[in-house]
Amino acid sequence: MQAAVLEGIVSGEPVLMEVLARARDLQLPDCWLVSGAIYNSVWNSLTGRPSMTGIKDIDLFYFDDTDLSYEAEDAVIQRAAPLFAHLPLPVEIRNQARVHLWYEGHFGTPYRPLRSSREGIDRFATTTHSVGVQLNGLGDLLVYAPYGLDEMFSFRLTPNRVNDNRRTHETKAARALTIWPELIVEPW
Repeated sequence: MQAAVLEGIVSGEPVLMEVLARARDLQLPDCWLVSGAIYNSVWNSLTGRPSMTGIKDIDLFYFDDTDLSYEAEDAVIQRAAPLFAHLPLPVEIRNQARVHLWYEGHFGTPYRPLRSSREGIDRFATTTHSVGVQLNGLGDLLVYAPYGLDEMFSFRLTPNRVNDNRRTHETKAARALTIWPELIVEPW
């Protein structure tokens, strides 16, 4: 039931559907739309806030372990840039096969290499945010939500302790509360 509601909300967002269609056309391996563009759209829909409220950017994950160089990832980013340039929000594309190369320098803790984009979704700082959507070749939305959708639809942010993501959880929660005061934040 919640997956169908989520699919309805995402399919009702023209910007998200365009990103999903263009992402599919890029034919990036294991490519998912993730993060705030999804859960913020749900919260906006459920609270009657305007479309795209609180969404800073649109994140696309893909997984390609054939070349872990920055140059290979940047080539994908440059190839995709003209497809998304006209959108009202930036689209950030990241190869999840490379995360372990930069994560510790950015967040201060080691990060085991991923085996898929879905595994990256599994490791988000909150289980609430652990959701991805992709558009298949038939135009159907596929939802990946390893911890379910209850927390998102209940306005509850629950820490995901699979990694030491306390700082990220707390930072995202503090920002989200300024926009959606209805949220319940479970402490780390």
